[in-house]
Amino acid sequence: MTQALTPTPAAPQTHRVQAQPRSLARRVVSRPELSSLLGVIAVFVLFFAVAPPFRGPAALSTVLYSSSTIGIVAVAVALLMIGGEFDLSAGVAVTSSSLVGSIIAYQFSVNVWIGVLAALVVSLGIGFLNGYLVMRTKLPSFLITLASFLMLQGLNLAVTKLVTGNVASNSIADMDGFDSAKAVFAADIPIGGVTIKITVLWWIAFVAVATWLLLKTKAGNWIFAVGGQADSSRAVGVPVKQTKIGLFMGVGFLAWFGGMHQLFAFDSVQSGTGVGQELLFIAAAVIGGCLLTGGYGSAIGAGIGALIYGATTQGIVYAGWNPDWVKFFVGATLLVATLLNMWVRLRTSRR
Repeated sequence: MTQALTPTPAAPQTHRVQAQPRSLARRVVSRPELSSLLGVIAVFVLFFAVAPPFRGPAALSTVLYSSSTIGIVAVAVALLMIGGEFDLSAGVAVTSSSLVGSIIAYQFSVNVWIGVLAALVVSLGIGFLNGYLVMRTKLPSFLITLASFLMLQGLNLAVTKLVTGNVASNSIADMDGFDSAKAVFAADIPIGGVTIKITVLWWIAFVAVATWLLLKTKAGNWIFAVGGQADSSRAVGVPVKQTKIGLFMGVGFLAWFGGMHQLFAFDSVQSGTGVGQELLFIAAAVIGGCLLTGGYGSAIGAGIGALIYGATTQGIVYAGWNPDWVKFFVGATLLVATLLNMWVRLRTSRR
């Protein structure tokens, strides 16, 4: 008895579909700093048109300096926000570092560089403590750093009055090391007949280093990962705790740098300054494309966001407008940039 053999059907051919590379236009539109770039162009065009003094090189120097004082710390705040956290103590931490450096140098009659190093240790310690408490307690960084903000604000005033008998630190202008420290943190650099503050160059350098860190290193991948999906990142071996503590310490480092500029630019520090600056750092980062939910943003965008703030504050002065409108324009810019970022992300996600 024979059994008929049925031929085995041939396996269906499969075709691998290759992902099409994104067009240049789509890559540009999806960049987080696009809205801030459009914003800074609009701001400069506006004040070029309505304020003739704004067009001069001296005005540009003033705008860049004003922007750099916000932009330096905003770089670290942007990286922290990309990592999914906030730091509301950054503004008063700048003042804390100034006061520590000044008080240590003056009260112990030592070279001001000793005070600079002491301030660095304290600033990094504040950043470490903020990060450690956030990771240890699992409380939102908003609450932890709000507590730090209030404590530092109180310490700045109370300790300064206790040590100096005044609300400001003593002048250290005639102390050893002041001139060399000022050359690093607060020098004036003549370029083409215009004086540029050294903070502008430091600001550009910090933006460049932060951009390289985010886009070209493993640590940059970790920052995006912990900001987007911390639990998933931990499951695949990303050191979430170390990354986030490092980001808080990065804020501490640049707050120290901002504080040293403040100290050596004016040689004495008012203990009540710095309150509200943290909101400007966050605003610059958000205007530059950072999301409040983390996992998205850029250091370049934060730099442009700071430039928008500097151009707006100085442009209003050069235009002869009422300076009471400054914060209104900054807030409006923040709202428009946030809405534009959201719209761009929705558009690109549907394609």
